[in-house]
Amino acid sequence: MKDNPRTQAERSAATKDALIRAARPLFAANGFAGVATEAIVRAAGVTRGAMYHQFADKTELFAAVFEEVEVDLTAGIGAAVDGSGETDPIALMKLGARGWLEACADPEVHRIALIDAPVVLGWERWREIGLRHGMGLVQSILAWAIEVGRVRAQPVAPLAHIIIGALDEAALFIARADDADQARQDMIGVLDQVIDALAVPA
Repeated sequence: MKDNPRTQAERSAATKDALIRAARPLFAANGFAGVATEAIVRAAGVTRGAMYHQFADKTELFAAVFEEVEVDLTAGIGAAVDGSGETDPIALMKLGARGWLEACADPEVHRIALIDAPVVLGWERWREIGLRHGMGLVQSILAWAIEVGRVRAQPVAPLAHIIIGALDEAALFIARADDADQARQDMIGVLDQVIDALAVPA
């Protein structure tokens, strides 16, 4: 007797989730190259065949892990911005930029999102995934800043791309710095000046 299709879909989703949950700390601790497929399936409690049923290869599983990291990262920054009680969009942009740089200090984000993802997935796919999750947050703050007159009226999408590009480069600079803490403080100051340059006096 065949399984109910819904049951099959639920089992498939559970297997996929188990693989992502198992692979995420392994990739964070050991890097993509340092994690064997066998270690992932053992940690997930599934077979190698089950893994390849869900993902074409280890790279595709890594891509799913990276996407989950980006989802959590964006949600965390968005929650911090929303819960700050701050009402000035310029101040909120600075808060969001600082939150991004501080989040990148997390070993998991550092290793998966900044060190391995550009290499494993290639620059274009790395950027595409990152933009998919961060773009909405940046565009919404910029659109609001323009609406209330704190940023000069201009097309939002190009400006958002410039801001995200600056944030990504800032994170990569810190990730490769010999003194990450000092680099982070320096970069926070630089980004604050960049954001201030966008502002129309209140």
